[in-house]
Amino acid sequence: MIPDASQALSWLESHPDSIKGIRRGIERETLRINPDGLLATTPHPGCFGSPLTHKWITTDFAEALLELITPVDDDIDHLLAFLSDLHRHASKNLGKELMWPMSMPCKIHQNQKIQLAQYGSSSLGQMKTQYRQGLKNRYGALMQIIAGVHYNFSLPLSFWKSWAGLDNEKSEKEIISAGYLQMIRNYYRLGWVIPYLFGASPAICSSFMQGQTSTLPFEYSKNGMLFLPHATSLRLSEIGYLNRSQNTLDITFNNLEDYVFSLKKATQTPSKKFITMGVKDKNENRIQLNTNILQIEDELYMPIRPKRVTRCGEAQSDALKLRGIEYVEVRALDINPFSPIGIASEQIRFLDMFLIWCAIADAPDIDSLGLRNTRKNWDLIITEGRKYGQTINIDCRETKYLVSEIGKNLFDDLNRIGKILDNFNKYPDYQRVCQNLQKFFENPDLTYSGRLLPILKSSGLKNTGLSLAVLYKEKFSHESLEVLKTHSFINAAKESTLNQEKLEAADTQVQKFNNINTID
Repeated sequence: MIPDASQALSWLESHPDSIKGIRRGIERETLRINPDGLLATTPHPGCFGSPLTHKWITTDFAEALLELITPVDDDIDHLLAFLSDLHRHASKNLGKELMWPMSMPCKIHQNQKIQLAQYGSSSLGQMKTQYRQGLKNRYGALMQIIAGVHYNFSLPLSFWKSWAGLDNEKSEKEIISAGYLQMIRNYYRLGWVIPYLFGASPAICSSFMQGQTSTLPFEYSKNGMLFLPHATSLRLSEIGYLNRSQNTLDITFNNLEDYVFSLKKATQTPSKKFITMGVKDKNENRIQLNTNILQIEDELYMPIRPKRVTRCGEAQSDALKLRGIEYVEVRALDINPFSPIGIASEQIRFLDMFLIWCAIADAPDIDSLGLRNTRKNWDLIITEGRKYGQTINIDCRETKYLVSEIGKNLFDDLNRIGKILDNFNKYPDYQRVCQNLQKFFENPDLTYSGRLLPILKSSGLKNTGLSLAVLYKEKFSHESLEVLKTHSFINAAKESTLNQEKLEAADTQVQKFNNINTID
């Protein structure tokens, strides 16, 4: 049913220190809204500094889509305290505006203009805005303002040295990269447990479907909401933050060389669909960066991505090719509306255990057809995951298994990992998470979406989201900073503004030089 990881778990239990020092980072997106629950139309607040160069507070697709970013951390409590401080600072500097506490957008007027994120006059800043213009024209602005939480995760070098036999005679890049790719393959096969447990978008505002068609059998509520009775994460569905045309890219995760080659090919291969759009409109305004399948590598929408910190001006694929995979970016998390900061400690602890399991459980190679077949399991869980007695198949076999049975077997393994991780702390926090979340498989109504949908059906998506946004703003407005200081934010804003000015000044100097050299 699931890979037999008993031997790997026994090894881990005899080498507990190998997983001490897990490193994590969080990127949380949230829409700014007005007190009436509608999307804010104001620019990104100047007091936050430059979204182009700020290390903690930036924007994603739109001016109204905030993104709060933590540094990498090996302590969960400190990580969440840092993220909370970012929310406290943002709340206190948004005036009357609020942060929308859900993934799917608030009510959007039919003709409302969604302002693309602005990053200044530098060539880098202009490119980032033009890239977003391309996203808008390719996929529509509404899809691009869907918010999520990205969880960045890396295992310590000590793990790879012990587990993979890493030594000076072997290539660190190749062995660690192969280990992360094994993790990713298992994630594709069983990662649907993430939307099952934590999916929190079983419904959408009817305004989200402007001009869109869908094969999903939506039900209508009296308060202008569309929902599926057993859905977990419409954010990950066919109407969500997904590009199904990318399924044809043949990007697999069996070895680093093939992954990098396929990623580069996608950014260099013209798309028939995007060629018809052209690069500029009739007024010579750029409408996309290029006509390739992917404008840039960031356009690859996946529920998990292999990553490496890049150097200045370096493409992600080049960094991976030269130095290998450094961490993974988990992208399947909805905003947790039950948490003021969009994510809870139990989710982090689950992801720690699950990703460790994915790294050590057997993961045969998987081809593009296999990946598409795993998507069927994801789709089933996303749209019908909470149906009692729901079954899925594993690795395209004819035999179907109960989701609850798979969950029980998985958590039997995760609990063993949790015991190891709890040995590093005073309290059995990981084991408590296992005990709590395992109940979700016994009773789907306990899942995040199962708890949320009855509230939405009763009060409506707008009223529920607005009530939570007001509650969280009130909370943050009365709390003191925990790990940061006010001057930390002031200095970070000044530094970001200065760095943007330096980029723009450098571009000006280059332009002057080019102009001088073009004079006869």
